[in-house]
Amino acid sequence: MTENFKFTLKATNGGARLGEVSMPRGTIRTPAFMPVGTVGTVKAMYLDQVKDTGADIILGNTYHLMLRPGAERVARLGGLHKLIRWDGPILTDSGGFQVMSLSGLRKLDEQGVTFKSHVDGSLHHMSPERSIEIQGLLGSDIQMQLDECVALPAEPKEIERAMEMSLRWAERCRVAFGEQAGKAMFGIVQGGDIPALRIRSAEGLKQLDLKGYAVGGLAVGEPQDVMLSMLETTLPVLPTEKPRYLMGVGTPDDILKSVARGIDMFDCVMPTRSGRHGLAFTRRGRVNIRNARHAEDMRPLDEESSCPAARDYSRAYLHHLVRSDEALGGMLLSWNNLHYYQDLMKGIRQSIAEGRFEDFYAEAQESWAKGDIDKL
Repeated sequence: MTENFKFTLKATNGGARLGEVSMPRGTIRTPAFMPVGTVGTVKAMYLDQVKDTGADIILGNTYHLMLRPGAERVARLGGLHKLIRWDGPILTDSGGFQVMSLSGLRKLDEQGVTFKSHVDGSLHHMSPERSIEIQGLLGSDIQMQLDECVALPAEPKEIERAMEMSLRWAERCRVAFGEQAGKAMFGIVQGGDIPALRIRSAEGLKQLDLKGYAVGGLAVGEPQDVMLSMLETTLPVLPTEKPRYLMGVGTPDDILKSVARGIDMFDCVMPTRSGRHGLAFTRRGRVNIRNARHAEDMRPLDEESSCPAARDYSRAYLHHLVRSDEALGGMLLSWNNLHYYQDLMKGIRQSIAEGRFEDFYAEAQESWAKGDIDKL
Protein backbone atom coordinates (compact mmCIF):
# COMPACT_ATOMS: atom_id res chain seq x y z
CA MET A 1 0.00 0.00 0.00
CA THR A 2 1.01 3.62 -0.47
CA GLU A 3 -0.36 7.05 0.33
CA ASN A 4 -0.26 7.92 -3.35
CA PHE A 5 -1.55 6.33 -6.53
CA LYS A 6 1.28 4.42 -8.18
CA PHE A 7 1.42 1.95 -11.08
CA THR A 8 4.40 -0.38 -11.26
CA LEU A 9 5.08 -2.45 -14.38
CA LYS A 10 6.83 -5.55 -13.03
CA ALA A 11 7.25 -7.74 -16.12
CA THR A 12 6.21 -8.15 -19.73
CA ASN A 13 5.81 -11.25 -21.88
CA GLY A 14 5.17 -10.35 -25.48
CA GLY A 15 2.44 -7.71 -25.29
CA ALA A 16 1.16 -8.98 -21.93
CA ARG A 17 1.98 -6.87 -18.86
CA LEU A 18 2.30 -7.81 -15.19
CA GLY A 19 1.98 -4.97 -12.71
CA GLU A 20 0.31 -3.52 -9.69
CA VAL A 21 -1.56 -0.38 -8.76
CA SER A 22 -0.77 0.80 -5.23
CA MET A 23 -3.29 3.00 -3.44
CA PRO A 24 -4.06 3.89 0.21
CA ARG A 25 -6.87 1.32 0.34
CA GLY A 26 -4.85 -1.52 -1.13
CA THR A 27 -2.91 -2.97 -4.04
CA ILE A 28 -4.55 -4.01 -7.31
CA ARG A 29 -2.69 -6.87 -8.98
CA THR A 30 -2.77 -6.53 -12.77
CA PRO A 31 -4.00 -7.86 -15.09
CA ALA A 32 -7.07 -7.45 -12.90
CA PHE A 33 -10.74 -8.32 -13.30
CA MET A 34 -13.03 -5.95 -11.39
CA PRO A 35 -16.45 -7.34 -10.39
CA VAL A 36 -19.27 -4.92 -11.14
CA GLY A 37 -21.17 -3.61 -8.12
CA THR A 38 -23.41 -1.16 -9.96
CA VAL A 39 -25.58 0.03 -7.06
CA GLY A 40 -23.25 -0.88 -4.20
CA THR A 41 -23.71 -4.64 -4.49
CA VAL A 42 -22.10 -7.29 -6.66
CA LYS A 43 -25.40 -8.98 -7.50
CA ALA A 44 -26.15 -12.23 -5.66
CA MET A 45 -22.83 -12.09 -3.78
CA TYR A 46 -21.65 -11.18 -0.29
CA LEU A 47 -18.71 -8.79 -0.57
CA ASP A 48 -16.71 -11.03 1.77
CA GLN A 49 -17.17 -13.76 -0.84
CA VAL A 50 -16.13 -11.39 -3.61
CA LYS A 51 -12.90 -10.61 -1.76
CA ASP A 52 -12.28 -14.30 -1.11
CA THR A 53 -12.44 -15.03 -4.85
CA GLY A 54 -9.35 -12.85 -5.24
CA ALA A 55 -10.85 -9.52 -6.28
CA ASP A 56 -8.76 -6.51 -5.24
CA ILE A 57 -11.20 -3.84 -6.46
CA ILE A 58 -14.89 -3.53 -7.35
CA LEU A 59 -16.94 -1.06 -9.41
CA GLY A 60 -19.79 1.27 -8.61
CA ASN A 61 -21.87 3.32 -11.04
CA THR A 62 -22.23 7.08 -10.73
CA TYR A 63 -25.59 7.32 -12.51
CA HIS A 64 -27.31 4.57 -10.54
CA LEU A 65 -25.91 5.62 -7.16
CA MET A 66 -26.87 9.24 -7.91
CA LEU A 67 -30.49 8.08 -8.17
CA ARG A 68 -30.47 5.62 -5.28
CA PRO A 69 -29.55 6.14 -2.50
CA GLY A 70 -28.15 9.51 -3.67
CA ALA A 71 -24.56 10.76 -3.59
CA GLU A 72 -25.13 13.31 -0.85
CA ARG A 73 -26.81 10.68 1.31
CA VAL A 74 -23.90 8.25 0.78
CA ALA A 75 -21.50 11.02 1.82
CA ARG A 76 -23.51 11.72 4.99
CA LEU A 77 -23.36 8.03 5.82
CA GLY A 78 -19.57 8.01 5.62
CA GLY A 79 -18.99 7.13 1.97
CA LEU A 80 -19.61 4.09 -0.19
CA HIS A 81 -16.85 1.96 1.36
CA LYS A 82 -18.34 2.28 4.83
CA LEU A 83 -21.91 1.86 3.62
CA ILE A 84 -21.30 -1.41 1.78
CA ARG A 85 -18.50 -2.73 4.04
CA TRP A 86 -15.77 -2.90 1.40
CA ASP A 87 -12.35 -1.69 2.52
CA GLY A 88 -10.52 -2.14 -0.80
CA PRO A 89 -10.37 0.28 -3.74
CA ILE A 90 -13.55 1.19 -5.65
CA LEU A 91 -13.66 2.45 -9.23
CA THR A 92 -16.74 4.38 -10.32
CA ASP A 93 -17.97 4.52 -13.91
CA SER A 94 -18.92 8.12 -14.65
CA GLY A 95 -22.34 7.49 -16.18
CA GLY A 96 -21.08 7.67 -19.75
CA PHE A 97 -22.32 4.18 -20.60
CA GLN A 98 -25.83 5.25 -19.58
CA VAL A 99 -25.56 8.04 -22.18
CA MET A 100 -25.80 5.17 -24.67
CA SER A 101 -27.85 2.53 -22.87
CA LEU A 102 -30.55 5.00 -21.74
CA SER A 103 -30.60 7.02 -24.95
CA GLY A 104 -34.39 7.13 -24.87
CA LEU A 105 -34.32 8.77 -21.44
CA ARG A 106 -31.73 11.51 -21.92
CA LYS A 107 -30.89 14.72 -23.74
CA LEU A 108 -27.28 15.59 -24.45
CA ASP A 109 -25.50 18.86 -25.19
CA GLU A 110 -22.11 20.46 -24.67
CA GLN A 111 -22.82 21.14 -21.00
CA GLY A 112 -23.61 17.51 -20.15
CA VAL A 113 -26.48 15.04 -20.05
CA THR A 114 -30.00 15.45 -18.69
CA PHE A 115 -31.40 12.08 -17.64
CA LYS A 116 -34.98 11.14 -17.00
CA SER A 117 -34.74 8.69 -14.11
CA HIS A 118 -35.71 5.14 -15.03
CA VAL A 119 -36.84 4.80 -11.40
CA ASP A 120 -39.37 7.61 -10.97
CA GLY A 121 -39.15 9.82 -14.05
CA SER A 122 -37.42 12.71 -12.23
CA LEU A 123 -34.93 14.83 -14.21
CA HIS A 124 -31.23 14.94 -13.34
CA HIS A 125 -28.48 16.92 -15.05
CA MET A 126 -24.97 15.50 -15.08
CA SER A 127 -22.19 17.74 -16.32
CA PRO A 128 -18.55 16.62 -16.33
CA GLU A 129 -18.08 18.65 -13.15
CA ARG A 130 -21.13 17.11 -11.46
CA SER A 131 -19.97 13.62 -12.42
CA ILE A 132 -16.65 14.18 -10.66
CA GLU A 133 -18.45 15.79 -7.70
CA ILE A 134 -20.71 12.73 -7.32
CA GLN A 135 -17.76 10.35 -7.53
CA GLY A 136 -16.02 12.41 -4.84
CA LEU A 137 -19.09 12.27 -2.60
CA LEU A 138 -19.19 8.51 -3.02
CA GLY A 139 -15.53 8.35 -1.97
CA SER A 140 -14.39 6.61 -5.16
CA ASP A 141 -10.68 5.77 -5.40
CA ILE A 142 -10.52 5.72 -9.21
CA GLN A 143 -12.87 8.15 -10.92
CA MET A 144 -13.73 8.04 -14.60
CA GLN A 145 -14.28 11.04 -16.84
CA LEU A 146 -17.77 11.64 -18.19
CA ASP A 147 -17.82 10.58 -21.83
CA GLU A 148 -20.28 9.85 -24.60
CA CYS A 149 -20.32 6.17 -25.55
CA VAL A 150 -21.75 5.46 -29.02
CA ALA A 151 -23.26 2.08 -29.89
CA LEU A 152 -21.75 0.46 -32.98
CA PRO A 153 -22.28 0.45 -35.86
CA ALA A 154 -22.66 4.22 -36.22
CA GLU A 155 -22.05 6.92 -38.81
CA PRO A 156 -18.46 8.26 -38.88
CA LYS A 157 -19.62 11.85 -38.30
CA GLU A 158 -21.55 10.77 -35.19
CA ILE A 159 -18.56 8.84 -33.86
CA GLU A 160 -16.27 11.83 -34.45
CA ARG A 161 -18.68 14.27 -32.78
CA ALA A 162 -18.96 12.07 -29.69
CA MET A 163 -15.20 11.54 -29.54
CA GLU A 164 -14.45 15.26 -29.72
CA MET A 165 -17.04 16.06 -27.06
CA SER A 166 -15.63 13.35 -24.82
CA LEU A 167 -12.18 14.93 -25.16
CA ARG A 168 -13.54 18.34 -24.13
CA TRP A 169 -15.37 16.73 -21.22
CA ALA A 170 -12.12 14.99 -20.18
CA GLU A 171 -10.42 18.37 -19.85
CA ARG A 172 -13.29 19.68 -17.71
CA CYS A 173 -13.20 16.54 -15.54
CA ARG A 174 -9.44 16.94 -15.10
CA VAL A 175 -9.91 20.49 -13.83
CA ALA A 176 -12.78 19.45 -11.55
CA PHE A 177 -10.79 16.54 -10.15
CA GLY A 178 -7.73 18.65 -9.43
CA GLU A 179 -5.13 16.90 -7.28
CA GLN A 180 -6.50 14.33 -4.84
CA ALA A 181 -3.91 12.50 -2.77
CA GLY A 182 -4.09 8.74 -3.15
CA LYS A 183 -6.82 8.89 -5.82
CA ALA A 184 -6.86 8.90 -9.60
CA MET A 185 -8.93 10.04 -12.54
CA PHE A 186 -8.81 8.04 -15.76
CA GLY A 187 -9.59 9.32 -19.23
CA ILE A 188 -11.58 7.26 -21.71
CA VAL A 189 -10.46 6.77 -25.32
CA GLN A 190 -13.38 6.90 -27.73
CA GLY A 191 -13.55 6.82 -31.53
CA GLY A 192 -15.72 3.83 -32.33
CA ASP A 193 -14.31 1.54 -34.99
CA ILE A 194 -12.36 4.26 -36.83
CA PRO A 195 -8.58 3.96 -36.25
CA ALA A 196 -7.77 7.61 -36.96
CA LEU A 197 -10.33 8.79 -34.40
CA ARG A 198 -9.02 6.35 -31.78
CA ILE A 199 -5.52 7.72 -32.30
CA ARG A 200 -6.70 11.34 -32.05
CA SER A 201 -8.60 10.55 -28.86
CA ALA A 202 -5.64 8.75 -27.27
CA GLU A 203 -3.22 11.54 -28.21
CA GLY A 204 -5.56 14.20 -26.84
CA LEU A 205 -5.99 12.37 -23.53
CA LYS A 206 -2.26 11.73 -23.23
CA GLN A 207 -1.67 15.48 -23.23
CA LEU A 208 -3.75 15.74 -20.03
CA ASP A 209 -1.17 13.55 -18.22
CA LEU A 210 -3.78 11.49 -16.38
CA LYS A 211 -2.98 8.68 -13.97
CA GLY A 212 -4.60 6.02 -16.11
CA TYR A 213 -6.36 5.52 -19.42
CA ALA A 214 -9.39 3.46 -20.36
CA VAL A 215 -10.51 2.25 -23.76
CA GLY A 216 -14.26 2.70 -23.98
CA GLY A 217 -16.94 2.23 -26.58
CA LEU A 218 -16.02 -1.37 -27.39
CA ALA A 219 -18.03 -4.55 -26.79
CA VAL A 220 -21.05 -2.42 -27.75
CA GLY A 221 -22.15 -4.29 -30.85
CA GLU A 222 -18.99 -4.77 -32.89
CA PRO A 223 -17.36 -8.17 -33.63
CA GLN A 224 -14.41 -9.27 -31.47
CA ASP A 225 -11.91 -8.80 -34.30
CA VAL A 226 -12.90 -5.11 -34.57
CA MET A 227 -12.42 -4.66 -30.82
CA LEU A 228 -8.97 -6.25 -30.98
CA SER A 229 -8.03 -4.17 -34.00
CA MET A 230 -8.96 -0.99 -32.14
CA LEU A 231 -6.79 -2.08 -29.20
CA GLU A 232 -3.87 -2.68 -31.56
CA THR A 233 -4.38 0.82 -32.94
CA THR A 234 -4.88 2.58 -29.61
CA LEU A 235 -2.52 1.02 -27.08
CA PRO A 236 0.77 1.99 -28.77
CA VAL A 237 -0.29 5.65 -28.43
CA LEU A 238 -0.90 5.43 -24.67
CA PRO A 239 1.93 5.78 -22.14
CA THR A 240 3.49 2.44 -21.20
CA GLU A 241 3.96 3.57 -17.59
CA LYS A 242 0.22 4.12 -16.97
CA PRO A 243 -2.47 1.46 -16.40
CA ARG A 244 -4.78 0.59 -19.31
CA TYR A 245 -8.37 -0.37 -18.65
CA LEU A 246 -10.71 -1.97 -21.21
CA MET A 247 -14.23 -1.09 -20.12
CA GLY A 248 -17.07 -3.60 -20.08
CA VAL A 249 -15.07 -6.60 -21.34
CA GLY A 250 -15.78 -9.42 -21.36
CA THR A 251 -15.67 -13.17 -21.98
CA PRO A 252 -12.65 -15.18 -20.80
CA ASP A 253 -11.54 -15.35 -24.45
CA ASP A 254 -11.86 -11.56 -24.80
CA ILE A 255 -9.74 -11.13 -21.68
CA LEU A 256 -6.93 -13.44 -22.82
CA LYS A 257 -6.73 -11.80 -26.24
CA SER A 258 -6.82 -8.29 -24.75
CA VAL A 259 -4.13 -9.10 -22.19
CA ALA A 260 -1.98 -10.30 -25.10
CA ARG A 261 -2.31 -6.81 -26.58
CA GLY A 262 -1.41 -4.96 -23.38
CA ILE A 263 -4.59 -4.37 -21.31
CA ASP A 264 -4.19 -4.27 -17.51
CA MET A 265 -7.73 -3.93 -16.12
CA PHE A 266 -11.15 -5.31 -17.02
CA ASP A 267 -14.73 -5.21 -15.77
CA CYS A 268 -17.89 -6.90 -16.94
CA VAL A 269 -21.30 -7.93 -15.60
CA MET A 270 -21.05 -11.21 -17.52
CA PRO A 271 -20.00 -13.53 -14.63
CA THR A 272 -22.84 -12.47 -12.34
CA ARG A 273 -25.47 -11.87 -15.02
CA SER A 274 -24.74 -15.25 -16.59
CA GLY A 275 -24.86 -16.91 -13.18
CA ARG A 276 -28.30 -15.52 -12.48
CA HIS A 277 -29.50 -17.02 -15.76
CA GLY A 278 -28.07 -20.50 -15.27
CA LEU A 279 -24.81 -20.23 -17.21
CA ALA A 280 -21.57 -21.34 -15.56
CA PHE A 281 -18.00 -20.61 -16.66
CA THR A 282 -15.59 -23.49 -16.07
CA ARG A 283 -12.15 -24.74 -17.08
CA ARG A 284 -13.90 -26.70 -19.83
CA GLY A 285 -15.92 -23.82 -21.18
CA ARG A 286 -19.49 -22.74 -20.57
CA VAL A 287 -22.08 -25.00 -18.98
CA ASN A 288 -25.80 -24.26 -19.27
CA ILE A 289 -27.03 -25.82 -16.04
CA ARG A 290 -30.65 -25.43 -17.17
CA ASN A 291 -30.19 -28.22 -19.72
CA ALA A 292 -32.02 -31.48 -18.93
CA ARG A 293 -28.78 -33.50 -19.10
CA HIS A 294 -27.87 -32.20 -15.63
CA ALA A 295 -31.16 -33.14 -13.92
CA GLU A 296 -29.88 -36.41 -12.44
CA ASP A 297 -26.13 -35.73 -12.49
CA MET A 298 -24.68 -35.80 -8.97
CA ARG A 299 -21.23 -34.76 -10.17
CA PRO A 300 -20.08 -31.18 -9.38
CA LEU A 301 -19.41 -28.50 -11.95
CA ASP A 302 -15.68 -28.94 -11.45
CA GLU A 303 -14.28 -31.33 -8.86
CA GLU A 304 -10.82 -29.71 -9.16
CA SER A 305 -12.02 -26.18 -8.37
CA SER A 306 -11.20 -24.58 -5.02
CA CYS A 307 -14.58 -22.80 -5.12
CA PRO A 308 -17.20 -24.59 -2.96
CA ALA A 309 -19.96 -23.68 -5.41
CA ALA A 310 -18.17 -25.54 -8.19
CA ARG A 311 -16.74 -28.39 -6.09
CA ASP A 312 -19.33 -29.25 -3.42
CA TYR A 313 -22.77 -28.85 -5.03
CA SER A 314 -24.12 -31.33 -7.54
CA ARG A 315 -25.21 -30.37 -11.03
CA ALA A 316 -28.57 -31.96 -10.21
CA TYR A 317 -29.10 -29.57 -7.31
CA LEU A 318 -27.91 -26.53 -9.26
CA HIS A 319 -30.24 -27.55 -12.13
CA HIS A 320 -33.15 -27.87 -9.70
CA LEU A 321 -32.46 -24.47 -8.12
CA VAL A 322 -32.20 -22.66 -11.44
CA ARG A 323 -35.25 -24.39 -12.92
CA SER A 324 -37.21 -23.51 -9.78
CA ASP A 325 -36.12 -19.86 -9.96
CA GLU A 326 -34.63 -20.16 -6.49
CA ALA A 327 -32.30 -17.26 -5.58
CA LEU A 328 -29.69 -19.71 -4.29
CA GLY A 329 -29.13 -21.03 -7.82
CA GLY A 330 -28.06 -17.61 -9.08
CA MET A 331 -25.96 -17.06 -5.96
CA LEU A 332 -24.03 -20.30 -6.36
CA LEU A 333 -23.43 -19.88 -10.09
CA SER A 334 -22.38 -16.23 -9.65
CA TRP A 335 -19.93 -17.37 -6.98
CA ASN A 336 -18.57 -20.05 -9.31
CA ASN A 337 -18.25 -17.60 -12.19
CA LEU A 338 -16.48 -14.84 -10.27
CA HIS A 339 -14.16 -17.44 -8.77
CA TYR A 340 -13.39 -18.79 -12.23
CA TYR A 341 -12.65 -15.30 -13.57
CA GLN A 342 -10.31 -14.54 -10.67
CA ASP A 343 -8.58 -17.90 -11.08
CA LEU A 344 -8.10 -17.04 -14.75
CA MET A 345 -6.53 -13.69 -13.83
CA LYS A 346 -4.27 -15.38 -11.26
CA GLY A 347 -3.11 -17.84 -13.91
CA ILE A 348 -2.51 -15.02 -16.37
CA ARG A 349 -0.40 -13.09 -13.86
CA GLN A 350 1.64 -16.16 -12.92
CA SER A 351 2.25 -17.07 -16.57
CA ILE A 352 3.50 -13.56 -17.39
CA ALA A 353 5.83 -13.66 -14.38
CA GLU A 354 7.20 -17.00 -15.60
CA GLY A 355 7.49 -15.85 -19.22
CA ARG A 356 4.97 -18.43 -20.48
CA PHE A 357 1.85 -16.42 -21.25
CA GLU A 358 1.55 -17.83 -24.78
CA ASP A 359 1.56 -21.38 -23.36
CA PHE A 360 -1.07 -20.46 -20.77
CA TYR A 361 -3.19 -18.89 -23.51
CA ALA A 362 -2.94 -22.04 -25.65
CA GLU A 363 -3.70 -24.34 -22.69
CA ALA A 364 -6.82 -22.35 -21.77
CA GLN A 365 -8.08 -22.41 -25.36
CA GLU A 366 -7.44 -26.16 -25.56
CA SER A 367 -9.28 -26.80 -22.30
CA TRP A 368 -12.31 -24.77 -23.41
CA ALA A 369 -12.34 -26.61 -26.75
CA LYS A 370 -12.68 -29.99 -24.99
CA GLY A 371 -16.14 -28.99 -23.87
CA ASP A 372 -17.99 -30.12 -20.79
CA ILE A 373 -17.59 -33.54 -19.20
CA ASP A 374 -19.41 -36.39 -20.92
CA LYS A 375 -23.09 -36.90 -20.20
CA LEU A 376 -23.88 -39.67 -17.73
